[in-house]
This record gives sequence, C-alpha cells and structure tokens, in this order.
Amino acid sequence: MKLYEELTQKKAKLSLVGLGYVGMPIAVAFAKKIDVIGYDLNAEKIALYKSGIDPTKEVGDEVIKNTKVEFTADETKLKEARFHIVAVPTPVNADHTPDLSPVEGASRILGRNLQPGSVVVFESTVYPGVTEDVCVPILEAESGLKCGKDFKIGYSPERINPGDKEHRLESIVKIVSGMDEETLDTVAKVYGLVVEAGVYRAESIKVAEAAKVIENSQRDINIAFMNELSMIFHRMGIDTRAVLEAAGTKWNFLKFQPGLVGGHCIGVDPYYLTYKAEELGYHSQIILSGRRINDDMGRYVAESLVKALIRADRPVKGAKVGILGFTFKENCPDTRNTKVIDIVNELKDYGIMPLVVDPEADAAEAKRLYGIDFGGMEDLKELDALIIAVAHESFKALTKEKIDAFFAKNPQKVLLDLKGILPREDYEKREDCIFWRL
Repeated sequence: MKLYEELTQKKAKLSLVGLGYVGMPIAVAFAKKIDVIGYDLNAEKIALYKSGIDPTKEVGDEVIKNTKVEFTADETKLKEARFHIVAVPTPVNADHTPDLSPVEGASRILGRNLQPGSVVVFESTVYPGVTEDVCVPILEAESGLKCGKDFKIGYSPERINPGDKEHRLESIVKIVSGMDEETLDTVAKVYGLVVEAGVYRAESIKVAEAAKVIENSQRDINIAFMNELSMIFHRMGIDTRAVLEAAGTKWNFLKFQPGLVGGHCIGVDPYYLTYKAEELGYHSQIILSGRRINDDMGRYVAESLVKALIRADRPVKGAKVGILGFTFKENCPDTRNTKVIDIVNELKDYGIMPLVVDPEADAAEAKRLYGIDFGGMEDLKELDALIIAVAHESFKALTKEKIDAFFAKNPQKVLLDLKGILPREDYEKREDCIFWRL
C-alpha cells in the first residue's frame, strides 16, 4: 500500500516539525483529514497548545481547542509518523549570512527518529541546494538510513502570510517537489488534501527552493524602490502616497508602498540568495542594493523625526516620543526581525528613550529578543512626538481627539504616520502639527 493511501486510511501518520506561525496552521489543516503529530522542542509552546491557547493568533484559541493534532515536545513520537514536514525558521546571522542551525537541528532530531519508508518534506526557506546538500547528509548520519533507498525527500516552500486572514494555506497554490517522480506524486497528493487552490509540480527540489527565495527578493526590491522614491519626493515637497495613487491608475503599475521591511521572510530571504551567488563567484548588484536601502529605513525615520522636532522648536535630547507598534507587520504578534527596533536604537543615539506601545505584540518575546518593555496606551501623554509604526486595526480606530490627547499641554505636535493610516488632510494643514509620512 502506498504512503498516500496509508495516510488517508489512517494507517500512517503525518508529523509537523516546528509549530510556529507557519507549522501550526499546516498541522491544524492536515488534522482535519488525517492523523497528525505536531512536534516542537519548545515545551512551553506545546503546553499552550494543549491548553487551547494559540500564541500566534493564526487560527485562534477555539480552533486549537478543537483540533485533533497530537501536540508533543517528545521527539520519539516522531517515530510513529511516516510523512514528515519540517517548518522551522531560517534566520540570518548578524553579518547577514544564513543561519541554518534551526533546520540542521530539526534534521538531527528527525533523523534520530526516522523510520524506513518515510518521506521528509522541508518547507523552510533556503537557498537552492540546502535540502539535498545540507539536510540529507544529516538525516542519513543520524538515522543510519540511505536517502533514495530507505527514505525519500521533497521540498514545498511555505507561502503562509502571518496575520493574513485571506491568503491562507488552503487558498494559495502550493509549489511541491520531490527527489523522483514517485516522491513528487506522493507529496503532491498529500498536500492536495488541504490545498484547495491546487499544487504546482516543480521540476526539481532546487527549482522549488529557488522559486521561494526569489518571491520575497522580488518584493524586497520593489519596496526598496518605493522607499527610495519616498526619500526623493520628500526633498521635492511631494506626498509619496499621492504620487503612487496617481501612477496606480495605469493597468500595469505595480502597487507597492514604502515602509519598514522586517520579518523572517522579505527582510531575510534575499540574503540567502546572494550568499549562494557569492559562493559561486557572483556579487549581487540589484538585490543587495535594495537590501541596503531597506535596512537603512530605521535610521531615515529617526533622522526625519529629529528634524521635525527641531522645526517644532522642541528639545531633541530627552524628548518624549511614543511609538505605536513594534511587530514586523500589522495584526500579528510576531516581533522577530522587526525594523521598529532600528528606530528605537537610532533615537537612543539622540538621547531619546521612546515609549513603545503595542497591544498586539508578544511582550515576552520582545523583552527576550530586544530588552523592550511595552507601555500602555494610558502612558502616552504630554508627548513631543508620536510615531505610528505599524498599521494594526486597533490603531486605525484611533480618533483625532484621542491622538490629540497624547500631546496634551504641548502646543506643537510632531506626528509621523509611517503606514499612512491617518487622513492626511486632518493634520497636514494644522498650525499646531508637523505631519510626516513615508
């Protein structure tokens, strides 16, 4: 009996290794169709899932309470599964080189528990060649099994967009690949159980790896172009968003927006591609140029704030500055690789200790990763300046009166709306307000 049939008849199990923003929704989706073991080495996270709490806010507590996923931090439970999906993060080091330690660690754990006849599919974003050249040797060394004979491998890049309730696993075409035709067919059929939009069969694992890494590189370059335009138009005294709205009336204009580019995809994946290119003797021109622009946006925002404070005749050192939002994107608790921290650090260099408020963010994660303690909305008072850094729905609901209250007793307001969530006409022409947006 083939593995796909064994899974659908519940004579075999699927495992999900890594239960974060990507892995957990995948596990939950498959658990509606087949038996699923959800493994993560973070015992605290597993305890939350078992108690019906979704710390990622990706599917919600109610779904977690009712899912049939068998959550575990016991790696030996992986021995019960024969189809494995690895969905662990692939960050970069401080020098922007790939940090493969999470995927290598996951491969070691899985290898120790790998059974003959298994299929292992990696979803982590990597440069072409990692699955076959890095992960397979680890799986073989740990398991004592031979790839191609005792187990097979595939690759299917994750396309889940954290915080996005519209574009979900089920509604996004899934790229799948396998080491041979039989494996590709199995991987395609298994993902076909949950991906309603269908699957695209890539011709090789390396092609699938490359497809994923260029998706985010393309977005990164386009956003970098928007950020550069923003810098140019500010010097011209032109509102960037107004320009983009006008240009967007043409059918083939790409509707990107300027902004901070963080997170564990768009701000990271280009470095995986350029790293491999440099290994092969090619130094990227366009990709790294875009990265430099986007990595420098925190400094640009901080400098723009300081200039606005000077224009408002407010003291820079010791200025009371509030920052609304710390996550890397709106309506998502994830703070990993957030670029708001760049603004915070730049302001500190000017003698400004900003107060950060983010009711959506994972406060414990922010404290652990950045040493940031969040304040509450009630702490935003008598401000000299306010930066709206993230477009959370809760921030969009702020009224003009509420925002004005943050500046009580201050005759001059400095307001930076990075995401353009406020109506510009309500602030730009006011004599008591200096309004700025990307």
